[in-house]
Amino acid sequence: MASTVYDTDLDKNPANYQPLTPLTFLERAASVHPDRTAIIHGSLRRNYRDFYARSRRLASALTRHGIGRGDTVSAVLPNVPAMLECHYGVPMAGAVLNTLNTRLDAKIIAFSLEHSGAKVLITDREFSATVKAALELSSVKPLVIDYDDPEFAGSGERLSDLEYEDFLAEGDPEFAWSLPGDEWDAITLNYTSGTTGDPKGVVYHHRGAYLLAMGNIITGGMGQHPVYLWTLPMFHCNGWCFPWSLSIVAGTHVCLRAVRAKPMYDALADYKVTHLCGAPIVMSTLLNAPAAEKRKFPQTVRFMTAAAPPPEAVLAAMKEAGFDVTHLYGLTEVYGPAVVNEWHEDWDKLSPAEYAAKKARQGVRYPVLEALDVLDPDTMQPVPADGKTLGEVMFRGNVVMKGYLKNPSATEEAFAGGWFHSGDLGVKYPDGYIQLKDRSKDIIISGGENISSIEVEDAIYKHPAVQTVAVVAMPDEKWGETPCAFVELKPDQSVTAEEIIAWCKQHLASFKCPRTVIFTELPKTSTGKIQKFQLREMARAHAS
Repeated sequence: MASTVYDTDLDKNPANYQPLTPLTFLERAASVHPDRTAIIHGSLRRNYRDFYARSRRLASALTRHGIGRGDTVSAVLPNVPAMLECHYGVPMAGAVLNTLNTRLDAKIIAFSLEHSGAKVLITDREFSATVKAALELSSVKPLVIDYDDPEFAGSGERLSDLEYEDFLAEGDPEFAWSLPGDEWDAITLNYTSGTTGDPKGVVYHHRGAYLLAMGNIITGGMGQHPVYLWTLPMFHCNGWCFPWSLSIVAGTHVCLRAVRAKPMYDALADYKVTHLCGAPIVMSTLLNAPAAEKRKFPQTVRFMTAAAPPPEAVLAAMKEAGFDVTHLYGLTEVYGPAVVNEWHEDWDKLSPAEYAAKKARQGVRYPVLEALDVLDPDTMQPVPADGKTLGEVMFRGNVVMKGYLKNPSATEEAFAGGWFHSGDLGVKYPDGYIQLKDRSKDIIISGGENISSIEVEDAIYKHPAVQTVAVVAMPDEKWGETPCAFVELKPDQSVTAEEIIAWCKQHLASFKCPRTVIFTELPKTSTGKIQKFQLREMARAHAS
């Protein structure tokens, strides 16, 4: 590239160029709004001054224990204040935060600890049984820090002599943390649900986290000092980057250990919640709550939901209940949501059928995503924008992951042709909006969690009475969709649906187990390939 006058004596220097990182958002919030409430958790109220000081304490204590750039700090935590502090304190030490799904089984947690080479594990007492089993399976032996949440009334043992508050007490609240040396440095690690084998470790960088956090503020219409209710798991794509987003506008985090109707309604009414995110299960929980648990609230609440688009009846009920629903789409590899069904006011005047058709679309790219398209994966050319021609949904931009940890072949495959291949099949309409039509990886999204149909099939195939099995998504009013298993038994064998489900619970995390088992001869092509499209139709018919 030829040099021009604008390239001469106009170099980057510390005065005009700093690496982008979301860590600066908290520093600014603590400086500008030190006394504003940052976190509400049960009876706890914590302001931004203390939030920042505690995050620095965590960074300092980690540093004193030899944790630094490139080290992994894993966390098995629900939506609690410690998890928010980890999103700042861990990268302030230069380390990489790995938030682990609290619903996973010991085997997968052990794999994740080993694969990431975790040096530290911060774990909540509620999950001690699973984490203890995982540590016994794992060859890596991280420093274990127990988090004993005062809001947790259940049982669970301590796994170490070191409690989180005692660990923080070792740290300096004035710790002089540093910006990353490069905005391309890793900030977090998130494991995908494995589709055909072990999970893949998706690596986020500081630049992407900064930009997606900004994108959330724009897309969510978040003005100054919003109140955000944590109904989305923070372990899921780092809570779609909202732990960082809220600091931009000095908002309030309202923590919830579990999604339950009464505490959600109490938060909406008592704390004047303005925003929340979640899967369709959160909507179902709110709408189907007993009348005694529901409370009125005067404000309109922005609800951002992903996974399958909500049915029109649900959207109408949510609007009636005081919620403005925005439909999002994304993947772990793009920091969570990177596509939004950006609504046009004139669409409100459409007929019910046309209105529903618009609502069913995934939408257009986030403001911070450079490119979104539906391409032919063989030619890498865009498909016609006719709303009919299938192609693969692909992303390109600064909110796409660095790649998969220790998996160069999977990274190369994902980025083939200069685009991130989502594996989702969809169409593009003349106005540029995209709509998903199928999932090429046969992923079932239940309650916001990804479930591999192949993994469930593998577990069922191991049952001695099973000859053939195929698992597909069955629509579910509460969970969005759940696994439905179609099973052919071996000759002279008998087994009940309940026994198949119990078998699955011995081999899989409970949320991955089928809710429905149907015994039938599986439809196959002339070459013996199972026709899953027919099974999906059968599952839909069964659900209705």
